[in-house]
Amino acid sequence: MARQDGLVRTSIRDGLAGVAAAAVALGVAELLAVFAGARSAPLVAVGGVVVDHVPAAVKDAGIAVFGVHDKTALLTGTAILLGLYAFGVGVLARRRWPVAVGGIALFGVIGAAAAVTRPGAGVGAAIPALAGAALAVPVLRHLIGLTPDEQPGERVPTAYRTSGGPEEPETRRRFLKQLGVVAGVAAGGGLAGRWLTSRGAVTEARDAVALPSAAESVPAVPAGAQVAGAVPYVTPNKDFYRIDTALITPQVDPAGWTLRIHGMVRNPITITWAELLRRPMIERYVTIACVSNEVGGDLIGNALWLGTPIKALLDAADPLPGADQVVQRSRDGWTCGTPTAVLRDGRDALLAIGMNGEPLPVDHGFPVRMIVPGLYGYVSACKWITEIELTRFADFDAYWVPRGWAAQAPIKTQSRIDTPRDGAARKPGPVVVAGVAWAQHRGIAKVEVQVDDGAWETAALAPAVSDDTWRQWTHAWQATPGKHVLRVRATDLDGYTQTSETAAPAPDGATGWHQVTVAVG
Repeated sequence: MARQDGLVRTSIRDGLAGVAAAAVALGVAELLAVFAGARSAPLVAVGGVVVDHVPAAVKDAGIAVFGVHDKTALLTGTAILLGLYAFGVGVLARRRWPVAVGGIALFGVIGAAAAVTRPGAGVGAAIPALAGAALAVPVLRHLIGLTPDEQPGERVPTAYRTSGGPEEPETRRRFLKQLGVVAGVAAGGGLAGRWLTSRGAVTEARDAVALPSAAESVPAVPAGAQVAGAVPYVTPNKDFYRIDTALITPQVDPAGWTLRIHGMVRNPITITWAELLRRPMIERYVTIACVSNEVGGDLIGNALWLGTPIKALLDAADPLPGADQVVQRSRDGWTCGTPTAVLRDGRDALLAIGMNGEPLPVDHGFPVRMIVPGLYGYVSACKWITEIELTRFADFDAYWVPRGWAAQAPIKTQSRIDTPRDGAARKPGPVVVAGVAWAQHRGIAKVEVQVDDGAWETAALAPAVSDDTWRQWTHAWQATPGKHVLRVRATDLDGYTQTSETAAPAPDGATGWHQVTVAVG
């Protein structure tokens, strides 16, 4: 039994040595990624590959569970899997040293391969992962050599291990001390890398941006647009949802930013940031939504956007006949495809530079992004945009289309109950039921509320700035004791009433009636 306990202790410490060596590799890689590019760091690079190749169903599940924290969850999960892998490598190292070295090399190769396949990456992007893996080998060998071997078998070369025999407290203390030193080096490297990367961020450049005045201001939000119990009519920037594929937010300095409009056009155009600022700017309230938004979900927000109409730029480029798709490309290589006709039909489709009175937040596309009323974000709302190509839907599939999503995706007529919340308790008597409804670029004509299986009753609609924003509503319910189910449905100005048929977000947006259960007593 004592010998068995010794084997377990040795395996645990060897496993911890493997984890520590992997941490050093990641820390060093973070430091080198400052020079090779933030997306070359192994965790980020591998995570990016996962995001690019994950099936749509898995992506939906991740967003459904973690919401706007899906990227944090992915990086955390990747780190946990790497830790388990490194623990196994450490356990193997004492008796199968060549295999352990091969395991470390495999880690380096996978990280390097992931890094060089990131959009815009060169061969130098492989350096962080390979260098980190190379350093992990002597670190692991050193840590393994600090503890005695309590079981027979192939060992690490003698120069890198202590003599055999029963473990002594001094040996254990020496190992833990060295493990702490290694962990400190790993943490220091990682934090230094993150700090240096943040120093290269565009925060100062954003702070220096003075937004131009709008040549055409938006009407003020009407009195009464906000109803008690509903979310804010204008979503604060800090609360605005963020769903995209960027594990590391692109840092785009406006001083070097350009937008290239090319492809099936007669007059290719390239404009700089200074030239963009000289173009006529307009303000518009527009509600945008993610296609992953479940019925009743919160992946939707309304903001005041400042930007220049994209239609004028497209007209200047003069698309050729048959160019039915406008492909937008982000700095990180992400693409989306928008019908050319939609961007030229007179709606307020913008190259936006401002959000709620300030420059775009970096997480929301600074310095420039697209805003298109009436389309889900994955086919229209390109952040960190640097390129527009006129092409055809038959010739090019944007990022999410090969992953099972529809090539064209107008936002569906939807509504949501904000109060009372599902599972809420209320006293008998008057109860305020309130929420929001949206049908961007069509507008909301009517909202109805149903209690249990009773008749649909018309709710009171609050005013809205335009048909491109959501509309709040309220309904007075005389609540009676018992458990009740409340449902809501909306009808848009085209006369369409949202369907009761339940459908998942894929491939072109969720459908169904939002409902909540309320206990009255």
